[in-house]
Amino acid sequence: MSADLSVVLCSLNGSAGVHRCLSRLAGQSIADRLEVIVVDDGSSDDTAAVARADGAIVVRHPVNRGIAAARNSGIAVATAPVVAFLDDDCEPTSDWAERLLFSHGQGVAGVGGTIVPCTPPGTVQRYLDRHNPLQPLELSLAVSDRLPYRLWLYLRRQWLPRGAATAAPTGQRDVYALVGANMSFRRDVLAQVGGFDERFRFGAEEIDFCLRLHRAAQSARLVCVTDAVVRHHFRPSLHDILRRSRAYGSGSARLFRKWPGLPPTVFPGPIVVLGLLAASTAIPPLALAAVAAPLVLYPQGLKGAATGRGLGCLLDGYLQLAQEACEDFGFAQGLWRFRHLVPEPADPPASASPGSR
Repeated sequence: MSADLSVVLCSLNGSAGVHRCLSRLAGQSIADRLEVIVVDDGSSDDTAAVARADGAIVVRHPVNRGIAAARNSGIAVATAPVVAFLDDDCEPTSDWAERLLFSHGQGVAGVGGTIVPCTPPGTVQRYLDRHNPLQPLELSLAVSDRLPYRLWLYLRRQWLPRGAATAAPTGQRDVYALVGANMSFRRDVLAQVGGFDERFRFGAEEIDFCLRLHRAAQSARLVCVTDAVVRHHFRPSLHDILRRSRAYGSGSARLFRKWPGLPPTVFPGPIVVLGLLAASTAIPPLALAAVAAPLVLYPQGLKGAATGRGLGCLLDGYLQLAQEACEDFGFAQGLWRFRHLVPEPADPPASASPGSR
């Protein structure tokens, strides 16, 4: 019997996560309708052997080529009309595949779901619960690329309670771009757009694909289904959060170089704090303002502490400042690193950048 959904799982040295994810896929409510493909992107561990033992189709790269190339290799062997994507640190709930497949209705080119951060209990876990970094880009970003509008969206996100700007009573909403760790597309759409740009080794490759999709088929819909849930296992360390932020910043720079019509993804908070610190050499009281600034720039932590969610919420502004500083640094590095990247011949009709999530 032919499969209805191909699931492409990409991994680099993630054999334990591959086994965990494949076990969850074997327990899906529509497991008999799935085709599971594992792309071993140049691993030095036993990722390929683990995947074969769990019954998956295995594609192996002799050397690491990056997430975009790995996804393309999975697409090349997929046979189902819809192709879904997971990473080796993901764990889908038992009805995940069914809910994604069910939502691929007429006019829908892609469907994604909710990604729930999962780490051992502690400060990092509580912070990620309050500030999930893996959320789709909302349709509001497509309204305008003008910097004042994008700054307004950014500020609104800081002051509104989490989810207030994007709440959907039906559990499903149209979005502008999906998140790579929980997304699916019709296979004919993947072929029409030309797959993922393999110059994107990590970060922003799914946003670039969605930009090209919107340019190729402006009426195509991308849908987020809130109850198609994947648990994403983060490492429980601040170092890993900041490492990812720097990598996302570099991916944003590659996106900006490729799509020069996009606004640059530069976060204002670190610039404000750095300016206050610099000015404090002449006006010493401004050093205190710099220390207090994260509580004002990112007020959700202060509001959380005031409403009884714990004094640990007061750290949120400082952690978010560190994340944004790392993204800004990664973006600056990427601007130089990708300075020779050939841009797209034309800008998309309406665009979004990851800094506006």
